Amino acid sequence: MKRLLKGGRVVDPANGRDGIFDVLIDGDRIAEVGANLSADGAEVMPVAGLVICPGFIDMHVHLREPGQEHKETVATGTAAAVAGGFTAVACMPNTRPVNDNAGVTQLILQKAADANLARVYPIGAVSRGQKGEELADIAELKAAGCVAVTDDGLPVATAILARRALEYTSMFDMPMIEHCEDPSLKGDGVAHEGPVAASLGLRGIPGAAEAITAGRDILLAEMTGGHVHIAHMSAWTTIEAVRQGKSFELQLASNLTAEQARAEVERIAKDVRKCLESAIANAENNHDLDVDDLVVAETHVGKALVIKRFSARARGRAASISRPFSNLTIVVREVEEKKKEKA
Repeated sequence: MKRLLKGGRVVDPANGRDGIFDVLIDGDRIAEVGANLSADGAEVMPVAGLVICPGFIDMHVHLREPGQEHKETVATGTAAAVAGGFTAVACMPNTRPVNDNAGVTQLILQKAADANLARVYPIGAVSRGQKGEELADIAELKAAGCVAVTDDGLPVATAILARRALEYTSMFDMPMIEHCEDPSLKGDGVAHEGPVAASLGLRGIPGAAEAITAGRDILLAEMTGGHVHIAHMSAWTTIEAVRQGKSFELQLASNLTAEQARAEVERIAKDVRKCLESAIANAENNHDLDVDDLVVAETHVGKALVIKRFSARARGRAASISRPFSNLTIVVREVEEKKKEKA
């Protein structure tokens, strides 16, 4: 079956093409790209105003299978991927059990083959069970189909473990992907340390918590000749460390996500304030509540549970209000104990 995509903007970096063209598809192959192509019996699909480009690749996804299928599966994750134009994804190893052996890797690949949607590239764990104690069998993971290793969700626990991982991965031409975070500096932090986090009562994480681990791994990449990828950078000090490492022509790569690029702390401030305003408005409009006593607002920002307090007072039985706002969920409930404190 032939189809002719007519009048779309073709973006093809490999061939240096960016403009309005027609694309002729014959079966599962692109037969021709050019201006004003003849239909010649093909089904014509007008796509003016749309972009035609190679499929995107997402190198950092969580398919959650095996073990956390209530969150996601390989089938649902790859369906979401192709719906958004992603034809290949690389999945993190923090499944249950962890992808630290060939059996789990092969299961993921089989599930991907059954779904027959986006291509799936498994990423194995650096350490067994992601416990940061014992190096996983990297040769076994490579042979089973893993394209990289990481303990994502956690940093590689120690410098010696990171060194050994880089030494082994260099033998198989695999990168080690690092979730840069010094746990002792991060503590219970939930947002970048600074005036915005302080004004919202959020526990801060200094940028140095990320940069310290990045700097350690960049030095180890120089020492071992291994390939390290610094994932989801969010601190300028990390960017500077990567820039310096690249100046020495190390095997070093990095990525910055869209969320970090959007001035994250200011967005958090705006969304949290809107959520609280929404909750107060709900309280005022609810027959059971007046603004004057204590209500606890639990706001889910990323992975952090933030507790905010503001006034509200009950006229009757305890009431609760739940209202979604953007990617945050705010739950407001009456705290009757406040009356006892005032008494």
